[in-house]
Amino acid sequence: MPSPIDTTLRSATISVLVENEAGVLARVIGLFSGRGYNIDSLTVAPVDAEGARSRINIVTSGTEMVIEQIKAQLDRLVPVHRVADLTREGPHVAREMALVKVIGKGEARVEALRIAETFRARVVDTTMESFVFELTGATDKLNAFVELMHPLGLAEVSRTGVAALARGTKMI
Repeated sequence: MPSPIDTTLRSATISVLVENEAGVLARVIGLFSGRGYNIDSLTVAPVDAEGARSRINIVTSGTEMVIEQIKAQLDRLVPVHRVADLTREGPHVAREMALVKVIGKGEARVEALRIAETFRARVVDTTMESFVFELTGATDKLNAFVELMHPLGLAEVSRTGVAALARGTKMI
């Protein structure tokens, strides 16, 4: 009797080490869009002193089979050097940064400041009617902060996407 297919969805933080050259990101994005995979978060930056290599961090979700397919297809792209699913390869650190603008007066303004202090968000801009908070941490923390700011006058949010590294001596 064949084994049942696992349809459980999971989130995956995938790091891809690539040559830093024109068109590489477009090829990676094309792989996702061509197969109907969603990207929840994307960050890209050079990672060596010469600027020869870049690291792409992608947060996506799917069944175990879909995640394995994504990794295999990424690994076949040239000029990809290494693909790692940080969520499966052991402990890792993942953080992102957000700028959150809240417009409000009176008690809502005081409450926004109180909540920001609890979340260790920093006020990076203020006017008589608005604040811009800077917040760094795990995605769940940022999501919770944004949700709490909705009734207090949330106006805009800008997020960096997830930056992630394996813990300890393991490297991509």
